[in-house]
Amino acid sequence: MPRIVVSAVNFTEGGPLTVLRECLASAAAVLPAEFEIIAIVNRADLINEPRVRLISIPSSKKSWFHRLYWEWCGFSRISHELKPTLWLSLHDITPRVSAARQAVYCHNPSPFYRIGLREALMEPTFLMFNQFYALLYRLFIRRNHCVIVQQDWLRAEFIKRMGQLPVVVAHPSFRAAERPSAPKRGPAFVFIYPALPRVFKNIETLCKAAQLLVSRGVGGFEVRLTLDGSENRYARWLRNRFGDTAHVRFIGRQTKDEMDAHYGEASAVVFPSKLETWGLPITEGKAQRRPLLVADLPYARETVGTYDLVSFFPAESSEALADLMQSMIEQTWRPTGNDHPDPAAPFAPNWASLWGILISGLPSAAQNSGD
Repeated sequence: MPRIVVSAVNFTEGGPLTVLRECLASAAAVLPAEFEIIAIVNRADLINEPRVRLISIPSSKKSWFHRLYWEWCGFSRISHELKPTLWLSLHDITPRVSAARQAVYCHNPSPFYRIGLREALMEPTFLMFNQFYALLYRLFIRRNHCVIVQQDWLRAEFIKRMGQLPVVVAHPSFRAAERPSAPKRGPAFVFIYPALPRVFKNIETLCKAAQLLVSRGVGGFEVRLTLDGSENRYARWLRNRFGDTAHVRFIGRQTKDEMDAHYGEASAVVFPSKLETWGLPITEGKAQRRPLLVADLPYARETVGTYDLVSFFPAESSEALADLMQSMIEQTWRPTGNDHPDPAAPFAPNWASLWGILISGLPSAAQNSGD
């Protein structure tokens, strides 16, 4: 019997857990009946897929030592017991396993970001992971039949830094369902930037743009930021620097229902982030037909895709962003739009297509000696 093993022992919440659940749901739906599906997870209660056999390893999140022990030692023992046909690692690290085929899904774009001194001082852990992941990605990466990334720019970076690799671009399946709606018009033009306070989110560029608008005598707008200023050193700096800026509101972290309400009130979505694997708020804003003001970077162009209500600005230019915001407020905005084709093959627009790529050419049930 062909046997698929999916390892994701560190995924317990948020977006990563959603990726794991969608991966397993798709596997259960599209893989042939003769395939056995096994998932190695942190806790069995996180997954509800009757077709999937679960192995729980809660100790994996105790420390990085525990995590690397399982990736490079513990999984090797498990693989010799299971004799998988395909082992798919969902969280960045290529494990040392015995399998007919391996694949790794690389989510973290931090190794490909040139971090500045101020950013390193503001968020030292980001500098550490910037260097650490650059090493982790390289270790054993050539064991993989496929290296999976979410965007074409990441594929280009992997090949540039590590040589020719079998990199597959797989767009995420969590694209928001289209539900166009007119914003609930209030007295102010509402710009929203949904983002956690990480230095690469570049929140200060939006705040400086708001300051420029105030200096120009422009009113009738509101900027909403989804942080309260207490989260970390960067958040405290933002609050101290821009907390008194007119028209800028620090609304704190929001629940999904609260974010839906804010999107309903938003006149436009602003996204100046300098680094993303995808950039979900872009997709969510596009689904609601909101105008978008987005940093002019490769990830953003690909995430926006083909869309008419968008303009791009240099990521660190608060002046260019202020000009666009002012044109929106004064109803003179002329969007530039974006037309972005799908990446070249190998490319998977969803999990079903990705599973097809992963199992293509694998031994049939009759040929497999895993049992």
